[in-house]
Amino acid sequence: MNQFESLVDPQWELLDPTPDVRALFVQFDDIFFEGKLAGCEVKWSTRMTLCAGMCCYEGRGGLCSIRLSKPLLTFRSRKDLVETLLHEMIHAYLFVTVRDRDRDGHGAQFQYHMRRINAVAGTNITIYHSFHAEVANYRQHWWRCDGPCRNRRPFYGFVKRATNRAPGSNDYWWMRHQATCGGKFVKVKEPEGYVHGKRENVGLKQKMRPASSGVDAKDVCPSKTGQRTITDFFTGSGYVLGGNKPSHPFTGHGTSPTVAAALRRQKENLSKAAALSGDPKSASSKVSVN
Repeated sequence: MNQFESLVDPQWELLDPTPDVRALFVQFDDIFFEGKLAGCEVKWSTRMTLCAGMCCYEGRGGLCSIRLSKPLLTFRSRKDLVETLLHEMIHAYLFVTVRDRDRDGHGAQFQYHMRRINAVAGTNITIYHSFHAEVANYRQHWWRCDGPCRNRRPFYGFVKRATNRAPGSNDYWWMRHQATCGGKFVKVKEPEGYVHGKRENVGLKQKMRPASSGVDAKDVCPSKTGQRTITDFFTGSGYVLGGNKPSHPFTGHGTSPTVAAALRRQKENLSKAAALSGDPKSASSKVSVN
């Protein structure tokens, strides 16, 4: 396997560090899943902070939605994004083909497709893809019980969450806590600048305060009176350096010749390898459903 046959080769981190997830989804569906996921969608979630990805099933017509955690994946590597997306696409494929709705199930069929894609694409798709450091970083709202459980392992009375939702009767463990402890939860920590349900950007407000230099803002940014402005030089049309058109993350249109050629070569090699590895439809019929 050469460097551009692997979906997670380190060079892709420089050539295509922030790919379009929809373009990745369409490409992977064509290569690895026979185009069976045409009725599915993929989108970012800004509220999902406990897991990197989730496959949600909608209705009985084979429709499903793959959601990727923007907070957890934004600053992760391209490799993590690709492998998380493929993980959820396997769940979607099993739902569409054999109506397997178990999101937490990673049985024989899931593991078969996981190994199949790993062998062809050079990936390392795993059963679990939780990013513990990132999850902990987003849990900025803390409560601690004032009852006996504050002295018990492993949590010592702490409840940590990414949202400002105090522990209460909606938690599955609440009745057990009331019976064994009975203490009250008191908030002990929250994000800096968090006021009335909103997290204010204090640093940004300070930066936007008027300068005390005595220079009038209209002298710095004059209105259109014949003088050229920044928009005369930077049109904001989406052009990229080294290209002639706005870039497309997988077709290579508008990207540099090196990246475009690498993308095309990768697609051809992966398609050939997937064809040689066997038909996923016939392969899935060989594995019993859990």
